[in-house]
Amino acid sequence: MLRRLSNPTPLIIGAGITLVLIYCAYWVQPSPWRHPRAFNSGKGSDAQNLIRDIRNTTLGFEKIFVVSLPSRTDRRDGMTLAAALSDIEIEFIDGVNGAAIPDKALPKTLDHGRGSDGTVGAWRGHINAIQEVVRRNLSSALIMEDDGDWDMRIRDQLQNFALSSQALTQPLTDTSQGRYADVTYPKSADTSLSSVPNLDFDRLPVTAAPADSPYGDEWDILWLGHCGMHFAFTDGKVIPKGRVIQSDETVPEHQHLWTISNPDDLKEQYPNHTRVTHHVQDGVCSLAYAVTQQSARKLLYELALKDVNTAFDIMLRWFCEGTGEPNRGYHNCLTTMPALFQIHQTAGPKSYGSDISDHGEGNQEDWTPVIRMSVKMNAAALLDGRTELVDAYPDS
Repeated sequence: MLRRLSNPTPLIIGAGITLVLIYCAYWVQPSPWRHPRAFNSGKGSDAQNLIRDIRNTTLGFEKIFVVSLPSRTDRRDGMTLAAALSDIEIEFIDGVNGAAIPDKALPKTLDHGRGSDGTVGAWRGHINAIQEVVRRNLSSALIMEDDGDWDMRIRDQLQNFALSSQALTQPLTDTSQGRYADVTYPKSADTSLSSVPNLDFDRLPVTAAPADSPYGDEWDILWLGHCGMHFAFTDGKVIPKGRVIQSDETVPEHQHLWTISNPDDLKEQYPNHTRVTHHVQDGVCSLAYAVTQQSARKLLYELALKDVNTAFDIMLRWFCEGTGEPNRGYHNCLTTMPALFQIHQTAGPKSYGSDISDHGEGNQEDWTPVIRMSVKMNAAALLDGRTELVDAYPDS
């Protein structure tokens, strides 16, 4: 027979405390990178929950893949450490030695020669990563190359990029002034605009909350790491011309910016410490880019099954712009200047810097352009637990 407790109060209190502790352990997550601006978009709880996904270990994507030759164990070591120091989960996708790819595995419908082994191998490595996105039916993935580097504040940067991307591509909640804040979106047929549609990051319009991705619902490619980019050409009839203009302390002064694009649009058109989110034009270097399941399938069709007649990054540019021969179709691609992911050059012989092209003779020091608080450049300080990190490009 069960015996009635003479005083049940302690048991009730104890059970209540236990429930509270379970709730806190399950729902309350520490967030050392919390950024108030990201929760001030005015788009409701759904948008806020998606924005919070950028704080996770895959930066708001389902997976992060790193394309890397198995033989470049040095680069895999560097990427593994940088990811661990940033609380990021990565998965390596084996790169390919181009010499091992037979001619018959390279689609060819036009009259041209075979690319270099480095170019062909790089193309195949990226296609393998894209194929994996499709094969696993991943909703999205960030694909990186193994010499990439990023700022310790990458989550803050990506949250601001996401808000900017939403402003450019999500429908307005108040459509009295049009369906989108960028009057040239989704396709820029009007070339008679007197000025470029600039949106101020501190006064972004209220747009419909995205349903699936913190970066919006309508993008195909987020080109987040590159060597050079232009703003959409003003006389173009396809690529939207809207830009989000942000004052960003993580961007160094003009004297420290680097790009292979000429002219340097960002330097020529905006003051120091400006970041601009916009649509892709003339992108170079596929250092880091994100895809969705749908766009990964399109990439397989356009870049793997059609003529392989140039480097992967140029075909990616054609995919975004709707150019090239054969034409790769227009797709919705967004980027930022300066890029959020940059190439890191490790100390040692310059010839070690690339498996695709010749980087010259002699030695070099550790170097990452543009990134002010680089993870790889601050690895020793982070491992030692130091709180003062090195700003590689302090203001003059």
